[in-house]
Order: sequence, then C-alpha cells, then structure tokens
Amino acid sequence: MELKVREYNGGDLPDMIRIWNEVVEEGKAFPQEEILDEVSGDEFFASQSCCAVAVDEADNICGLYILHPNNVGRCAHICNASYAVSAKLRGQHIGEALVRDCLARAKRYGFRILQFNAVVADNAPARRLYERLGFVQLGTIPGGFRMDDGEYADICPYYHEL
Repeated sequence: MELKVREYNGGDLPDMIRIWNEVVEEGKAFPQEEILDEVSGDEFFASQSCCAVAVDEADNICGLYILHPNNVGRCAHICNASYAVSAKLRGQHIGEALVRDCLARAKRYGFRILQFNAVVADNAPARRLYERLGFVQLGTIPGGFRMDDGEYADICPYYHEL
C-alpha cells in the first residue's frame, strides 16, 4: 500500500472521528473516555497545532495524528502527539508513516522535543516502533493507565529530540 501523509481538511472529519473513536472505545491506549461526535470532533481536531492523515492511493483515510504543545510557557517547546490507525489496517506500517511525518512537522513548527506521556507498557508494537525511530524511554509509571476493564497498567514516557 502506498501512503501519503497530509494535513487534514473538513471532508476528512467523519473518517478521522471514526478511527479516533475506535481507539478510545478499545480502552487500551488513549486517556480519553468520551467518544467524539461531529461537533466535538471538529472542535477537538481544530484545536490542535496540527492534524494529519495517512491516505492510500484512492485518498481513503487509514490513520491520523494530532500534534500540540505538551505544556505552556517555559516548557512550550516540548510537544505531544497521539496516533490512531484504523483497526482493520494495523500492522501495515501506517503508524510508522504517521510518526515519521509528525517528527518532521513538529520540528518545522519549532518544537524541540516530542514527548509521549503515557505509552501503555504492554503496547509492544508502538514501543518497538518508537524505540526503532530513536525515542528514549524515561522510565515506568506503575499503574498510570486505567484500562477499559478497570485494571491499572504501567505507562512508559518517551521522548525524541528534534
């Protein structure tokens, strides 16, 4: 599959919301618990510093990411990102295309560090990808993520200098 990553437009919102909600409803990766609807999705994606989508040859949306400052003021040079890939398309290197594009865009936006606050420890595919792309794990936070079943899982913060 040949992929292109581009900034999103309004016509992309239904697919972006559907893919984002898949991850939220799985309850294993994103801290959010509320699903997005047409209004809240439009507001959420518009509030980010950047949103981009991975599209196939037919311009079908396969995944997306959001990019925004991780903090304010003296720490505003550190950004944060989240990635969502359509459940039926996982394992096809879409996440890698999204992360690589995000690293390049984050640098162009003037950020100096991309930090992930809460990578769930048992999300092995994401962790392998991040480490292969040069992210450094900062440690482990025991019980930092409440799973969909109510159990708590460890999280691993990561960072990458841009």
